[in-house]
Amino acid sequence: MATPTADDTSKAPKHVSLGEAFRYWLKLGFISFGGPAGQISMMHQELVERRRWISENRFLHALNYCMVLPGPEAIQLAIYIGWLMHGVLGGLIAGILFLLPSLVLLISLSWVYIVFGDVPTVAGVLYGIKPAVTAIVVFAAYRIGSKALKNGVLWGLSAAAFVAIFAFDVPFPYIVLAAAVLGYVGGQVLPDKFKSGGGHGASGKGYGAALIDDHTPVPDHARFLWPRVLMFLTVGVALWLVTMAALYSQGGWQGTLTQMGWFFTKAAFLTIGGAYAVLPYVYQGGVEQYGWLTGLQMIDGLALGETTPGPLIMVVTYVGYIGGWTKQVFGPEQLALGGLAGAMVATFFTFLPSFLFILIGGPAIEASRHDLKLAAPLTAITAAVVGVIINLAVFFAWHVLWPQATTASPFAGTFEWFSAVVGVVAFIALWRYKISVIAVIGACGLAGLAYTFTRPLIGA
Repeated sequence: MATPTADDTSKAPKHVSLGEAFRYWLKLGFISFGGPAGQISMMHQELVERRRWISENRFLHALNYCMVLPGPEAIQLAIYIGWLMHGVLGGLIAGILFLLPSLVLLISLSWVYIVFGDVPTVAGVLYGIKPAVTAIVVFAAYRIGSKALKNGVLWGLSAAAFVAIFAFDVPFPYIVLAAAVLGYVGGQVLPDKFKSGGGHGASGKGYGAALIDDHTPVPDHARFLWPRVLMFLTVGVALWLVTMAALYSQGGWQGTLTQMGWFFTKAAFLTIGGAYAVLPYVYQGGVEQYGWLTGLQMIDGLALGETTPGPLIMVVTYVGYIGGWTKQVFGPEQLALGGLAGAMVATFFTFLPSFLFILIGGPAIEASRHDLKLAAPLTAITAAVVGVIINLAVFFAWHVLWPQATTASPFAGTFEWFSAVVGVVAFIALWRYKISVIAVIGACGLAGLAYTFTRPLIGA
């Protein structure tokens, strides 16, 4: 579709059918690389600038709401716009199609990884990718920190969060809660120190009349009605209870799938600040608490998540697959089926709340059209998240540079100089030259493969 000209933007586009919307959301599911910022940019360019399905202000209003919610803001924005345009069915289609390509790809790649991960070719590629992932996490901390840490108070909060999780192993939920409380109090005492940095960049530009314009009345299906709110809440809780009951009947409360359901439900409400913010929590649970996978496997999973479309938090699909396989939830004869079950459980419980947040809260947001009063707590949480991400980067770097190290002997074994070089080069490529994540991972994977096969020749 061509970009509209000044001559054809005075009139709003014609009605968009559910079929046309379906085709767009399906396309987005396959091309949504680049993390939340890239995905939101894609939606803005296509839906606001080119197609004019929704106006700039309505788009940003929806985004502001999604930014304060737990969960991946990009998929929630897609659900919101799909729901606003075509009701509940439109929201379900937008959200499911946003996830589906990534879900299928990650399940397939997880199987390849666990079956062929020790094959020299695959191992060589992963050897190069691991330091690239570390560089990506460091760059994420830099990118978020440069926008969020605007004064000494926020820097101090970030440092405190890092010390809390690194030195004292404080669980991530407690850090989020403490940051929210400090932000709320700080917003009352020092309001200038806790001002929000503002979303993904409001441009304030106009692109012509939109199908859902600034003054377009709220459609009937998006009006706030208490019976409708209670209905969606009841349906959501019922879906959760029925699924948990089915898992409980299969393995009891201590069963792997039941514990996954409970764990990823909690994770869904702790993803404030994006995927990188919740990764430490997923690591603490998946690696340290439940032993579903190892630390190195977690790094590999993040690499797979970075190279597939969809939200980065889809790495939970990989975690669930590896956990279902390693724990043999259906016995040693059905490892792949166990992995598939783990992947589906992790995905379902992680994303169910995202749909409910929009269907339940969206009408209230459309009715209010006012700025949300959560700026100070969210600013504090974002600052704390930076410290948590830095801790994650330190953890990844430790495992990559000293792969034989243990807690008792933190620097045991040989220092991996090749990984150090690759990591530094990858960071420079991301930071200085703005090379895409996919290209960086691909190049590092090829470098790792080349080094693996030439290493015996050079005596390294």
